[in-house]
Amino acid sequence: MDRRPSRPRNSGPPRGRREQGRPPAEDPARRVALDVLRAVRLEDAYANLVLPKLLRERRISGRDAALATELAYGTCRAAGLLDVILADCIERPLAKVEPQLLDALRLGAYQLLRTRIPPHAAVMSTVDLAREELGSRVAGFVNAVMRKITQHDEAEWVEKLAPSDAIGALALRTAHPKWIARAFADALGTTGDELARALEADDARPAVHLAARPGGVSAEELAAITGGDPAPYSPYGVRLEAGAGDPGDLEAVREHLCQVQDEGSQLCAVALTRPPVDGPDDRWLDLCAGPGGKAALLGALVDINGGTLDAVEQAPHRAKLVEQATQDLPVTVHVADGRSSGLPSASFDRVLVDAPCTGLGALRRRPEARWRRQPSDVGELTKLQRELLHAAIDLVRPGGVVAYVVCSPHLAETESVLADVLRREKVEALDARAYFPDVPELGDGPYVQLWPHRHGTDAMFCALLRKPE
Repeated sequence: MDRRPSRPRNSGPPRGRREQGRPPAEDPARRVALDVLRAVRLEDAYANLVLPKLLRERRISGRDAALATELAYGTCRAAGLLDVILADCIERPLAKVEPQLLDALRLGAYQLLRTRIPPHAAVMSTVDLAREELGSRVAGFVNAVMRKITQHDEAEWVEKLAPSDAIGALALRTAHPKWIARAFADALGTTGDELARALEADDARPAVHLAARPGGVSAEELAAITGGDPAPYSPYGVRLEAGAGDPGDLEAVREHLCQVQDEGSQLCAVALTRPPVDGPDDRWLDLCAGPGGKAALLGALVDINGGTLDAVEQAPHRAKLVEQATQDLPVTVHVADGRSSGLPSASFDRVLVDAPCTGLGALRRRPEARWRRQPSDVGELTKLQRELLHAAIDLVRPGGVVAYVVCSPHLAETESVLADVLRREKVEALDARAYFPDVPELGDGPYVQLWPHRHGTDAMFCALLRKPE
């Protein structure tokens, strides 16, 4: 079998022998970024989990850590766009290019198209990395492909290669699969300028959000400690600038004064606590608790009033994460399937269903997820979401409140799930907008859909249901 890389189309001559023969220089930032791409490809790893671990293990910090973060996350986020451009530069299908080589080419293409790294530095470093991975035989090929990419900037490549339909062109420009761009359009009710703003915001690197632990530290105090700013909407939120480093290294996080949590997630958890209930209000439930962010926030809030929180998580390793996140709080963790938890019916005052979903609302925080998810995932997830919501309604007492939350704007996972459950259950849909005070642009209700371009949060969805007395 021919294992040689194919020649690029219309490429110029490779650089001279001196450059090709130069030994690879020490380049820890790009090496880490390439290793992240490999872990994502080979192990279905999450870039935002792999990268901090590698940076700590290799003791990389400062500018090198910032560069590694930008290259790893950016290349994962733009992979589909980069592949379209690379496919135009290489004669054989990308599926026949050696995977290690394709990782290096993507990393190099990202530097050329979406950073201010000088082109000669991006080309040379990519050649060096590829040579280190696969030997000198690939150096000329990589050099020629990179030089072909430099013939156009990103906008010119998009104009040359974009499909003729408006959503397909916008999807390519903002590095999204077309089906996700269509799902955003359906949820927004438009294919116009707001769709473009939504996809552009989803293609940007997000700020880091922290949640102060209620009863432990205020948002203002946490902002002063961390150098961030109090969040505009969440009473417990703090926002740090993108690129502020690994938030897990913050002393306030290590001491459990706060946790890393998107402001939209905070708002949805807090919304569950706000509708009034008659009678006792001291037994709460998180039915899908892993990895524990919302359970920690709810556990701290219920603790203030002397109540307790039960947290259900099916996966044992995620249940351990819930235990770690909620230590010193009145939280009992149950390793069980939320659909058949074994907990007594009609025994909880408030129940959170933070259901497994496609995660389309958090693509900016999980850069590889947009290319990993498929439209076929939606049907299986919506079945699970309906079953979990039915279980929650059974577990809440009459007069109690259920919050249904997903990190997705996909209508099949949001309004369609609610429409089906409301047909089958005797529950009332509350106007959730009333429990997101001071948050603008919440639409016509009764549900709340947050958006990165409107609110600076993940695209979280929240519905509030009350079980009649």
